[in-house]
Parts: sequence; structure tokens; C-alpha cells
Amino acid sequence: MSNILKIKNLKKIYHTKDKEILAVDNFSYNLNKHDFVSLVGPSGCGKSTILSILCGLEEKSCGKITLDDNIKIGYMLQQDCLFDWLTILDNCLLSLKITNQLNDESKQYVLDLLEKYGLKDFIYSYPKNLSGGMRQRVSLIRTLATKPDILLLDEPYSALDYQSRLAVSDDVYNIIKKEKKSVIMVTHDISEAISCSDIVITLTNRPCKIKNIYNIEMTNKSTPIENRKCKEFADYYDKIWKDLDFHV
Repeated sequence: MSNILKIKNLKKIYHTKDKEILAVDNFSYNLNKHDFVSLVGPSGCGKSTILSILCGLEEKSCGKITLDDNIKIGYMLQQDCLFDWLTILDNCLLSLKITNQLNDESKQYVLDLLEKYGLKDFIYSYPKNLSGGMRQRVSLIRTLATKPDILLLDEPYSALDYQSRLAVSDDVYNIIKKEKKSVIMVTHDISEAISCSDIVITLTNRPCKIKNIYNIEMTNKSTPIENRKCKEFADYYDKIWKDLDFHV
């Protein structure tokens, strides 16, 4: 497998008035094409900081980030962040407008995605008319509109109730796999990480370092909901739970 993203000795230091805080310390990882990787760690350990640095929202303090040629990154936030006054179609076209990529071809690509994933009848509706799960689907399609190769997902289901969360994780997972994207997802939910991912990386308390890396291998691996039924699931859960220090 080819590395499309290489992260070497990534470090992030925040400076306050009277001290400096080391948030991320020597984080190194190489992401392969089409891999789904989850970062799991205690609250405040620096998981989201890593995503923010990768997508350019924050500057790294030191280290090296290397992207393969022509690789693009898309960032999907915790909240769907849809604009209530825009139609579903206009919400999905927003990233194309901002990046000056909106043309007949890119608009048709978005229309095709909306049709492909069951939203064709809602393109002229407004977000308030959609369920939480449908809104997350719209948010993902908006992220896919610019054709990123790597998706950064920051707690993408955290705003949903448990039952919706399960259904939407299946929904989003299937879209990601069909569109052949590589993923780095931040989550607090161990079950979610195991059921969705090819690889789970456990992280320490701040400063954030890699504690363990698990290659998730299951008999009859399928969708996130079905993966929770696999015989290996409980063993991975137990190992990852023991890795995490929740006494923050």
C-alpha cells in the first residue's frame, strides 16, 4: 500500500501569558490509500488538534507533514454546520463556491451524489426539514464536493442520539467506502472506532502521544453495525479500554 500522507514527529505547543503547554508530542503516522483510521484518547488529549493541523486550521510547532502529489484533504466538523437559509443543494455547493471551483461539471457531480445517496427529492428543501441523519449525509456530500482524497472526521456523529448514531455511522461508512476515500476520524466512542475502522490508534493523556496501534481484523467484516457482532469485537474493545486513562 502506498503512503498518501506522512506525519513525522508532529509537535504542537500552545503559549499562554506565563507558560507553554505541550499538546501534541512527536506524533508520527503514515496513512495508506483507502485506509479508515480512528484516533481514540481521553478528552482534551489533543486528538482534534491533530486534525486541525492536518487541514491547516492550526500551525504545527515542529515536525513534518508530507502529502502525496495532488492529494486533497476535506474536513467534516462535529456539527453539520448547514446554513438554515440555504437549500440543500446550495449548502452542498458552498465549498465549491468558496474555492472558485463551481462550474457545470462540479455542480453535476454534486447533483449526482445527492441522487446516489437518496437526497434527490430534497435538493430544494431546507435543513430544518431534514432528520439529523440526513443532515449528516448532506454535510458529508458537501465535504465530498471538492473531491478530497482524505477525509478528516471530527466526532461526526456526536450530535446524534444513540440509535441515530448507529444508523448514520453505517450510512456514512458506506458512502466513504463507495467513494474510495481515506479517512482519519477522531472519536471518544471505542465501539464506533472498532466497528468503522481498519486501524485504531490509541493516544495518551496530554501531551498526546501514540500508545498503541491496532489493525482491526474481523471474521466476515462488513458494515459498522454488523461488525459489532463479530467475535473479535469484544477483545479489541477490552484492549483499547485498558489503553485509555480516563482519570484526567
